[in-house]
Amino acid sequence: MEANRGQNGIQQLLAAEQEAQHIVNAARNAKMARLRQAKEEAEKEIAEYRAQVEYQFQKKVAESSGDSGANVKRLEIETDAKINHLKNEAARISHDVVGMLLKNVTTVRN
Repeated sequence: MEANRGQNGIQQLLAAEQEAQHIVNAARNAKMARLRQAKEEAEKEIAEYRAQVEYQFQKKVAESSGDSGANVKRLEIETDAKINHLKNEAARISHDVVGMLLKNVTTVRN
């Protein structure tokens, strides 16, 4: 009887060990499944964020290229205004500059 009870105890221990192993395996499998799910969710969020950033970038590129005609026109107007200003200033002071140059060229210093 004593041997039978010892055998039963060993059987119970083996059964408990197998059950514990099944629980550990189930937990490990659940953890791996959750990690896979988290990775998929993260990849989805990254893809959505990337698409959003790309959309904003394309929108800014379209806005800036759409305004390039207006920018060119504005730059042409500014350039023409600066050129006219420089021509007017040159015409205004050219007589004085010519006089100063003639004075310095014709003056002899010892």
